[in-house]
Amino acid sequence: MFDMAERDVPVGERRFGNGYYLRPQFIQPYQCQNLLIEGVTILRSPMWVIHPVLCSNVSIIGVKVLSDGPNTDGCDPESCKDVLIKDSHFDTGDDCIALKSGRNRDGRRLNIPCENVVIQNCTTINGHAGIALGSEISGGARNVFIENCKISKPMWGIRIKTSSMRGGTIESVYMRNIEIDKVGHEAIIFTMLYEDKGTNMPTIKDVYIENLVAKNGGKGGIFIEAYSESPIKDICFSNVKIDNTITPLKLENAENIKFQSTYINGKEIRVSGKGQRITIGPNN
Repeated sequence: MFDMAERDVPVGERRFGNGYYLRPQFIQPYQCQNLLIEGVTILRSPMWVIHPVLCSNVSIIGVKVLSDGPNTDGCDPESCKDVLIKDSHFDTGDDCIALKSGRNRDGRRLNIPCENVVIQNCTTINGHAGIALGSEISGGARNVFIENCKISKPMWGIRIKTSSMRGGTIESVYMRNIEIDKVGHEAIIFTMLYEDKGTNMPTIKDVYIENLVAKNGGKGGIFIEAYSESPIKDICFSNVKIDNTITPLKLENAENIKFQSTYINGKEIRVSGKGQRITIGPNN
């Protein structure tokens, strides 16, 4: 399937059936407008659970997703516009909420971002990331607003992930009033080094995180890692508090990263520079 996409095989010819063992998504509205999914409980999906694709004016309200299997993301709007995810609960085997916009060559061919997204008053438990942007993000994501969410027992709390195989631009993301607890890996991670390398340099910029508390930060507090050719830039952390983490801070190829009233393991973070590689380890 991935090979067909890279070779531009027409979509109508990408046919699979018995013997291919491809797990289907549970609910996948495609090219829909004015979509509402409200007040339902969904159990044991074989793959991504709620997966609107190329839709506009999407509302996911008051849903409950319980699906503990491989790749069972809770809600993945892909290349959608004007999306509301509100008052919902996700307990999954992969990312609980993830914004997407196509994978590799297919995503760049369509080049449609996931944009104008609001995520409010949601709770997540288990899974890989509580809230993620990526990794299938080749069309980009922009104008994302996230507030009043509680994330418990994730591998990663907030995760923005892409690579030079994916490409895409992630920008204009605002988060506030986030609670995270019992993290396995990093509480907050922005990475361009996810999975495969390629020749399509991604961009991550203009992200603001305000009023975030992580009680048990796991292996890392805030990690930002990028390519020297495309630093992650213009990121602001304001009133952020992360406790009980092993490695508080890692910055690699990051520019204009601001920390305002940000404390990790009880110590205020004060760093500055351009294109720096800074790590504050367990004993710093």
